[in-house]
Amino acid sequence: MFFVMGISNGERKLSFEQMEICKCCGKYGRVEIYMTYMYFMFFFIPLFKWNKRYYAKMTCCGSSCELSADLGKAIARGEVTHLSMESLNFGGRENAVKHCSYCGFTTMDDFQYCPKCGRQL
Repeated sequence: MFFVMGISNGERKLSFEQMEICKCCGKYGRVEIYMTYMYFMFFFIPLFKWNKRYYAKMTCCGSSCELSADLGKAIARGEVTHLSMESLNFGGRENAVKHCSYCGFTTMDDFQYCPKCGRQL
């Protein structure tokens, strides 16, 4: 008799999307919430999950940050419908992009003056 069983990783996109201006790249994008987990399968049927983690991902630049387990569970249950961008911590990538208020030029470098028009950023 054969028993086919194993442990694997899984990822599931939760039904939560929100349009926001990204703190990392400054573009308009969607915040999507994902859940990652480990699961045990028996005859290719997942039986139970553990080590659930939740994270938010920006569609514009791909930046992601981990959410607390309580907030992730509330989003999965549909109790949370809006996230504030201030509560998301992208780990040092925030404000990495600078925009010139005069000509609109966007740069990732650490310039004090705009490389296109020469005005102060």
